[in-house]
Amino acid sequence: MEKPMNVCVLVGSLRKASLNGMLANALMSLAPSSMKLETVEIGQLPLFNQDLETDSTPAQWTAFRQRVKAADAVLFVTPEYNRSVPAVLKNALDVGSRPYGSSVWDRKPGAIVSGSPSAIGAFGANHHLRQSLVFLNVPTMQQPEAYVGHADKLFANWVETIRS
Repeated sequence: MEKPMNVCVLVGSLRKASLNGMLANALMSLAPSSMKLETVEIGQLPLFNQDLETDSTPAQWTAFRQRVKAADAVLFVTPEYNRSVPAVLKNALDVGSRPYGSSVWDRKPGAIVSGSPSAIGAFGANHHLRQSLVFLNVPTMQQPEAYVGHADKLFANWVETIRS
């Protein structure tokens, strides 16, 4: 039997009852056996500051870079904050892109799913993330595009369970 494709899942929301966290879990549960999807936490990453890129680089950065580098592909699941991606997700992109010339993103296949309570499903964040991924040389799945609108209704029962 062939080894399953190793896919890192990065969720751009840190909330306990995150709709995009629930969306990521749903996608992981639907993945075929030929894929192994695993969430990689990004909330603990110190904000990128090139001054910290020394002989004592933060351990969280090193572990994150190694995990992404070992993956066959990355799935980004993101909400939209002010027509863009959340700062935590942008920080993960920045941390992974350094040090210069050693980006873990280079030629790493990617896909984006965005979700929102709005009807347009975080369209702005989805496309803004695509812009960054083009620069980082992440070949991103073009079709089908995935914008999950009204995600609050889709996961209404899960949200109530989490809040209880």
